[in-house]
Amino acid sequence: MTNLDPRSMIALAGFMSAVMAMVLLFMRRHYPPSIRGVGGWAAAPLLWLLSTVLFGARGAIPDWLGLVLANQLLVLGSVTYYMGTRQFMGQPATWRTWNWVMAGTTVVFAWLTYGWPNYALRVGFFTVVMGALYAAQLRFMLRHGGHNFPVRLVEVMLGLHMLVLGVRLGSILAGHAGNDLMEPSLFQTLYIGAYALTVLMLSIGAVLMATDRLRTELEHLATYDSLTQALNRRALLQRCEDELERAQRYGSGPSIMMVDLDNFKAVNDTRGHQHGDAVLVHFAERTRQVLRRADRLGRYGGEEFLVLLPGADAQAALGVAQRIHATLATGHPRDCEVSIGLTSWSGPQETLDAMLSRADAALYRAKEEGRNRTVVWAEA
Repeated sequence: MTNLDPRSMIALAGFMSAVMAMVLLFMRRHYPPSIRGVGGWAAAPLLWLLSTVLFGARGAIPDWLGLVLANQLLVLGSVTYYMGTRQFMGQPATWRTWNWVMAGTTVVFAWLTYGWPNYALRVGFFTVVMGALYAAQLRFMLRHGGHNFPVRLVEVMLGLHMLVLGVRLGSILAGHAGNDLMEPSLFQTLYIGAYALTVLMLSIGAVLMATDRLRTELEHLATYDSLTQALNRRALLQRCEDELERAQRYGSGPSIMMVDLDNFKAVNDTRGHQHGDAVLVHFAERTRQVLRRADRLGRYGGEEFLVLLPGADAQAALGVAQRIHATLATGHPRDCEVSIGLTSWSGPQETLDAMLSRADAALYRAKEEGRNRTVVWAEA
């Protein structure tokens, strides 16, 4: 293991950085803007690549390139990856503190290269800086990252590399720092190999996190109405079918409400479609506020909505309908009136088509009786 050439391992790390940078840049170009942080993730391996090029050319280029700038690019790449992670998870990319960190580390690296040349101190300082940076990112991800596999993968890699950095720092304190980065030794091989693996796995983790977010967004688009964020018709009808299957097993079923905004066509005609869209959004937001946690609101078509009330009998469902009427009559400029047709599960022979037909008939009766009311249809 100690015979492995450090320059070859650094070159391998640079090659992996180049490949992952290309992948992430392609993703940044083609993924939706709502998935933020991919730009930072793409820039990080580019900085790591440039750093490995400078490390590999050490001895053939000035020390301010091969030592000072190479180390700083490695630190900057890790900070950039961290900022990308913060943006991806919806937090601000706060560069102010890290700009001071970068300025301070530049001064220290320059001093330990030219003012007081000391390889062991320089490596020890770099190890502490990287460990602190990884610790900051790991702490942030544990607080904001969630529990999915891509996030856990990045957290594990950060933890493992912090362990390697701890071993490296221990070896430095024990007097085994060596004399040069290119010196073939067990500790150098362990560190450079861990660095190459970390570069690869952090980039893979970024790809997996972005891909998982894209899958989530596509599932959301396929399930929810883009305007009101209510379930779309297909998704809500599937929830209704699932609830009726559950009712067959447990003997108690749902109620459903067909809700229609009264005189909505007149709103569009007199105040414009943008105002009409705002009314629909307002209705959906207000209605969700009064629904129970298990209830589901879906857009059935146009200004017509469907509400699924699992486990609610007619009396409980009527109470929900009354709360909807009340919350829509609070004097807001976009308040509206609705007619509601309500029906409840009638027994094991029940079908969704039959319930929808009864709810629609009840809605029609509510409109005939003067609108802005709820009619309960209990007949089969």
